[in-house]
Amino acid sequence: MKLLSEEYKDKFKNDIPGLSKELDGSPVIYLDNAATTLKPRAMVDAMNEYYLGVSTNIHRGKHYAIEEVSNRYEHARYKVAELIGCSGNEVVFLRNTTEAINLVANGIELEPSDDVIVFSDAHHSNMLPWFSRANIHFVQFMENGSIDWDHYRKLLQLQPKVVAINYCSNVTGVYIPLKAAIDLAKHYGAMVVVDAAQAVPHRRVNVSELDIDFMAFSAHKMLGPTGMGVLFGKKEYLEQLKPGNLGGGMVDWVELGSYRLRKIPHRFEAGTPHIAGAYGLSAAIDYLNQIGFDELQQDDTEMGEYMLAKAMERDYLKPVNPDPNLDRGGVISLSFPGTDNLDDFARILSDSYGIMCRTGHLCAQPYIDEMSKGQVLRASAYFYTSRDNIDSFFNSVDEIASVLLAA
Repeated sequence: MKLLSEEYKDKFKNDIPGLSKELDGSPVIYLDNAATTLKPRAMVDAMNEYYLGVSTNIHRGKHYAIEEVSNRYEHARYKVAELIGCSGNEVVFLRNTTEAINLVANGIELEPSDDVIVFSDAHHSNMLPWFSRANIHFVQFMENGSIDWDHYRKLLQLQPKVVAINYCSNVTGVYIPLKAAIDLAKHYGAMVVVDAAQAVPHRRVNVSELDIDFMAFSAHKMLGPTGMGVLFGKKEYLEQLKPGNLGGGMVDWVELGSYRLRKIPHRFEAGTPHIAGAYGLSAAIDYLNQIGFDELQQDDTEMGEYMLAKAMERDYLKPVNPDPNLDRGGVISLSFPGTDNLDDFARILSDSYGIMCRTGHLCAQPYIDEMSKGQVLRASAYFYTSRDNIDSFFNSVDEIASVLLAA
């Protein structure tokens, strides 16, 4: 792939300051991209354009600055709509994926007797919101990490109200066959809610083609700012959804004892929103579009294959879901048989080698507990990650393991 060759990736250092950071004189290698990505100057500049200009509120008054800022805010909304293949009024701006899924779980007003199917590799954000509101059933996975389709079909015979799908695991980087999972859910009349936080940064997800009812993702995992999340909802479902917050900006008219909601999507955006965040998200999308999502997806796939191959060369490591035939991206989680706590690994990787990665249960504790006897060590790549970065990670882990595991 020419655009994202190893030589080309070095050029991203000019755009993304975090790639040039050092720790005690050594370059930092950032491998925690599944948590949040580094930020390009263009995104920060866009946010500063708001903060250093006439940083007025939106949709409140008629002076010139309000009109200008409101237009930019709505332009960001339509840029998101273009990215995921929907109408602008089907895009709600919130704080993050977690808030978006909670809005749906609260807003559809589930009954405790309603059945909800959740995939067992789900991030806590697409698991916990359903716990206290419905009767939860978890889809099992096969030993190789693929979906147990027979079990999924059996659960669907309960005719659940909602199927909550995790498109890409933040633990393994494995993508499920999303279209097949959605089609089965729709066959049984279920509403489909997709957590796409790990997917949208790497590949196009067209909600119309896939027939998704609700989908959530976060800006900070795709070069954008923190505090900026997106909820897509089909127009007919958004119009039935109960707003999670009440206050300024989400009503057309208020009288003592009554009020009239604004049209979608603004009825879900009470209070002053993250206006600068919308500027930043817009710039982040522009940056990713310049690279190209075909290139992003191919690089994601190639990095996933490379990371798995490096892990499988080492007998002392046990990757979570090591099947090379699965559709996976640039995320790998490793357990060390006989070692339950990996905090020292991460600390030494950081302080002695300048390599930033993640340990723990990765906000997917039931899944980690099922797949590993303790914590895992996760390395996650993005388009600016080189193979040299991955080699450095595994070579460093070798050195640390030779000391810690021998002790």
